[in-house]
Amino acid sequence: MFGLPKIGLRLPRTPPGLRAYAVGDVHGRLDLLEQLLTAVEEDDARRPQCETALIFLGDLIDRGPDSRGVVEYLRTFRHHRLRPYFITGNHEEVLLRVLNGENGVLFSWLRFGGRECLASYGFDLAKIDLSDEVSALSTIRGVFPSSHVKFIGSFRDTLKLGDYFFVHAGIRPGVDLSLQSLSDLRWIRSTFLEDKSDHGAIIVHGHTISSDAEFEVNRIGIDTGAYRTGRLTALGLEEEQRWLIATA
Repeated sequence: MFGLPKIGLRLPRTPPGLRAYAVGDVHGRLDLLEQLLTAVEEDDARRPQCETALIFLGDLIDRGPDSRGVVEYLRTFRHHRLRPYFITGNHEEVLLRVLNGENGVLFSWLRFGGRECLASYGFDLAKIDLSDEVSALSTIRGVFPSSHVKFIGSFRDTLKLGDYFFVHAGIRPGVDLSLQSLSDLRWIRSTFLEDKSDHGAIIVHGHTISSDAEFEVNRIGIDTGAYRTGRLTALGLEEEQRWLIATA
């Protein structure tokens, strides 16, 4: 049970009749995603049948070798028991900004995983003049299928299920969960990670890599650095129970 904290006078729980699996940052590792989802499906099938949510905490793309494969796999994912939910990570945010033609973000994106993402779409950076950002942005936009852009653009910012609040990076302590800024939801680190106060829900997040899932009094972090460690982690939740499934 990982030393469950209390919400008020009781243990945190999901809504009755609901099971949830939250998946940490995939970052282009289609191989690990397929392994993990097979394990999640098997785990879910062993348990009593109920409504089941499958929540992806963002950063599906960049850094790893197959962003395109991950996006296509999840865009077309259909399952008779698992209902998927997708949360926008900072890497999805930056990609959408690039595709919208925003100046000043392209080179940062390329340094932090964009090159690998473009390569997975068959794009050769040597074919464009990176000194001309406007022209480069225009060329890059043509690489991404409209179905992929639409899918990524449909992601949500947060999801609340019972006493659990799912988000990519975290929340701003002291700010109501309904009033959080998109910047904090997708980018925050130390201000959130170092805070021990009650947020009104247990925050389940990715974004910040740890060697193992982190279970703190007010949050659970499940980004285990799949793109560089080979370990992709999912958190299972049902009523007062919680458990981990990982690829390694």
